[in-house]
Amino acid sequence: MFEALSEKLNGVFRNLSGRGRISESNVREAMAEVRTALLEADVSLPVVDRFCEDVTREAIGTEVTASLQPGQQMVGIVHKKLVDLMGPVDTHLTMVEPGPTVVMMCGLQGSGKTTTCGKLAGWLKKRGTSVMVAAADLQRPAAVEQLKTVVETIDREGSGAARVAFYGEPDKCAAYGQAVGVAVGVCQRALAAAKAGKYDVLILDTAGRLHVNDELMKELEAVNRTVQPQNILLVVDAMTGQDAVKSAKAFHDRLQVDGIVLTKFDSDTRGGAVLSVKSVTGAPVKFVGTGEKLDALEEFHPDRAAGRILGMGDVVSLVEKAQQEVSEQDVEELNRKMAEGKFGLDDFLKQMRSIRRMGPMKQLLGLLPGVGSALKDIDIDDGQINRLEAMILSMTPKEREKVSIIDRSRQKRIAAGSGAKVDDVSRLVKQFEMMQKMTQQMAGAGAMGKMRALQQMAKQGGGMPGMGGMGGMPGFLTRGSTATESPKARFKKRK
Repeated sequence: MFEALSEKLNGVFRNLSGRGRISESNVREAMAEVRTALLEADVSLPVVDRFCEDVTREAIGTEVTASLQPGQQMVGIVHKKLVDLMGPVDTHLTMVEPGPTVVMMCGLQGSGKTTTCGKLAGWLKKRGTSVMVAAADLQRPAAVEQLKTVVETIDREGSGAARVAFYGEPDKCAAYGQAVGVAVGVCQRALAAAKAGKYDVLILDTAGRLHVNDELMKELEAVNRTVQPQNILLVVDAMTGQDAVKSAKAFHDRLQVDGIVLTKFDSDTRGGAVLSVKSVTGAPVKFVGTGEKLDALEEFHPDRAAGRILGMGDVVSLVEKAQQEVSEQDVEELNRKMAEGKFGLDDFLKQMRSIRRMGPMKQLLGLLPGVGSALKDIDIDDGQINRLEAMILSMTPKEREKVSIIDRSRQKRIAAGSGAKVDDVSRLVKQFEMMQKMTQQMAGAGAMGKMRALQQMAKQGGGMPGMGGMGGMPGFLTRGSTATESPKARFKKRK
């Protein structure tokens, strides 16, 4: 999300390098460029002006610490102010005993509200909280069916033993707009059903419109007045920039929302909504949607977002994602194999499948400090992982265990079995052997040594057989790569 802004800000801070003191003139010069970068990122003008004033006030006259360069010290000041701008961390939901706790979800049509209701239900289920999700968006009959499908998927496939149930009255959609209080009645009956079923939380998926209007607000105010939810969460599409901030303020003025959920946080947007919405509304960003999958909902941490903006990466989030997919026992076993030089392609394939479940490869690599900018112009195709998997599965168990035995004749057989070229298989073998050496070095290194090795692997492609160097990226993970083709496609080319 923050690539363009991050690149511009880092350019500003590089210009401060080599100066012995942060003076008023170079601070104001730098902040003029920061102001331009923030405005280009679609941050609200009043927020930009206030932010720049705060940074300038703190930075002027600051003595540069002996161990830091002026640019580095300035980064520290800007990081602190960005955290203040987006923070504090506030991801809690107000819970009541006895339940159910009512969470009212509101937002404009198309913001991802219905899907977010399901994601939040899944997030609560993981934490042992039973949830009922009610379809109170009666404007679109399809919204009721969509929510039902999402909730049933969460209940069936989501992790956690808690119950997740759907409540809906699809027949009321026909009466919507013809009778006063239809949606309010549905919410009241949903609350009664949640009480009877002894659910901990009731999530209300209320109606949205294409724009903020008085009719929508009156309905939401009626639901709020009648059901009295403990939490009102506003779902905002981060891609809509300042329009998102304006609609958020309109909702907050009428409903006093308790928190914001930003959807499409993983998209190629400029990031202005993230930096503006807390300051404009006063309501904290509680969650962010990071993908289309139903488990792609994360708690929002301002310090981590500030780190991404300034190119510092977000190792904590990367570790948390990894912990969800890999157990401590698996990590210990993997470390042992790496140290003993027994890390084989079966182990690599297992890790690749875990990584694939964590999210898009470019997004994951971007969480490593200093790697995001290297990936800026690289289009990594996660589908190419499937081709790597095809090559590995075309090998015998002995070949996967000891790649050094894969000679030219074996490479031809593996290529024919996987629809790859012989040269692709050869490159996979060579790069995996290189990675084995690097993993052995990492096994004996400290934390900083491992971090440097990870950065080097990500930048050079060594951590992923077939990635190739980041410079040309001719390998398997660049979109449009012809590294592997089906035999049928190659036959057509020969013809």
